Amino acid sequence: MKKTIRLGAAVALLGVASAIPAAALAAAPFPSQPLKLIVPYAPGGTTDLVARVVAPKLGEVLAQPVVILNRPGAGGAIGSAAATREPADGYTLVMAVESSHAVNPSVQAKPLYDPMTDFAPISNLANVLGVLDVSAKSDITSVPQLLERLKAEPDRFAFGSSGNGGYSHLFGEFFQSATGTRMLHVPYKGLGPALVDLMAGQIEVVFDNLPSSAGLIQSGELRALAVAAPARLAQMPDVPTYAEVGYPQLNTPSWFGLAAPAGVPEDVLETLNQAVGKTLQDPTVVAAIEKQGAVPAYTSRAEFAEIIRRSNATWSQVVADIGFEKLR
Repeated sequence: MKKTIRLGAAVALLGVASAIPAAALAAAPFPSQPLKLIVPYAPGGTTDLVARVVAPKLGEVLAQPVVILNRPGAGGAIGSAAATREPADGYTLVMAVESSHAVNPSVQAKPLYDPMTDFAPISNLANVLGVLDVSAKSDITSVPQLLERLKAEPDRFAFGSSGNGGYSHLFGEFFQSATGTRMLHVPYKGLGPALVDLMAGQIEVVFDNLPSSAGLIQSGELRALAVAAPARLAQMPDVPTYAEVGYPQLNTPSWFGLAAPAGVPEDVLETLNQAVGKTLQDPTVVAAIEKQGAVPAYTSRAEFAEIIRRSNATWSQVVADIGFEKLR
């Protein structure tokens, strides 16, 4: 029978590792203790799913467990900020995703961290396609029908997001700006809880990433109205792209990568980058990522740093263009 490590055992592993003298760790080859991976969103969302696909194989490559710790809140800012306070030794990693490391800092009046100076980029992991979801119980079956309803009843419909200032929040604002519509915004501590309320009819729309919605769409609990993809997806051939329904500016995927606190030694960062490369070459990991509607996307550290830089510039401009009032 396959054995799994229970949460208590994983915490115990981290506790034992933390008791190892710093001098001994410095002398030991990296890694010589378990690593922890902070996911700044609740379980069930896309960031959590990507992390849980990658972490087991990454731990296997590094020959040390990679223990996932969910630290949700404030659109990814709580967990991301917590990562910056961890020792810069390579044993704490954080999911650095477009929502928390480009969108969120762009919408905060006083960001809790600087995504380009407080973190050491390791590699992108996956490019994730976006999807516009409604409940399968909804009578809305297309984007034109949704827009007609939204324009007829401004501020009546609500859309859920992973939290104030997150990617799903700002994408919803971008959608409203592009389509000339208005909805109420309901923030959650991650997209998992938002999808639960969507299925229950507590909210009407969620702008999700495909990995966290794919299973619910396939099981008939959610209905996809549009995807942010270069072309229609083989697994959802009846769902048009945003470009097909007249909004090509909404038709871009989102990146999901891995980083560490700033100051981690170069050789440790390079070890982690190479381990990610080997992880994303594993056929099982590739299949699991692609099954979720994402594309594996290993990069060099420099390439990932440039992705983060460009994305921050893009979202800062979007925030300015749509007149978004920064969060305080």
